[in-house]
Amino acid sequence: MDEILLIDKPAGMSSFGVVARVRRQLSQQVGHKVKVGHTGTLDPFATGLLILLVGKATKRSGEFLKLDKWYEATIRLGYVSTTGDVEGEISEVSDKGVSADEIEIVLKKFTGEILQKVPRYSAVKINGRRAYDLARKGIEVEMPRRKVTIYALELVSYKWPELKIKCNVSSGTYIRALGEDIGEELGVGGYLTELRRTRIGDYKIEDATSLAGEG
Repeated sequence: MDEILLIDKPAGMSSFGVVARVRRQLSQQVGHKVKVGHTGTLDPFATGLLILLVGKATKRSGEFLKLDKWYEATIRLGYVSTTGDVEGEISEVSDKGVSADEIEIVLKKFTGEILQKVPRYSAVKINGRRAYDLARKGIEVEMPRRKVTIYALELVSYKWPELKIKCNVSSGTYIRALGEDIGEELGVGGYLTELRRTRIGDYKIEDATSLAGEG
């Protein structure tokens, strides 16, 4: 039971919910409580690869935290969200539309090392409190900026207002923030409607197990 599990997380479930379900299922199989941990979360609305560690393998979590990641994301342009994704309050910004050429130019601007503002709705601690707790209570704080690297950022498809991209990024990169920044740079706003993590280091979604059943 000391192993690495690759899980394809469904939408609508938290990463902690995935851990709890897997722990429950494994514990039932062996007849005693099994230790299970994750190596980096996905937002509840997102899908894709989660690496879980079981038993003594949980001591290896540090090996996975700094691995590069690959994502596929859909950005709805012309609107913004308080959370940067579908779970927030949505407001219209612009219906002017932008060209594919404009998008290609902007994507190039975000390729390489960039300074990214951490989203208000994130688990980062500000003065000892989670940023998302402060945001939910309407407490305004100055969010920190971090250096991250966007190794590749590719336009997959575009038909206003839906923009689909693929990206390969360093650990610590927020794709929600990237979507917001792309929309802001285009002058029309943007937020993520879909996000899927397809790879972490050499671990691929094709080798992951989908969760079955409820709860």
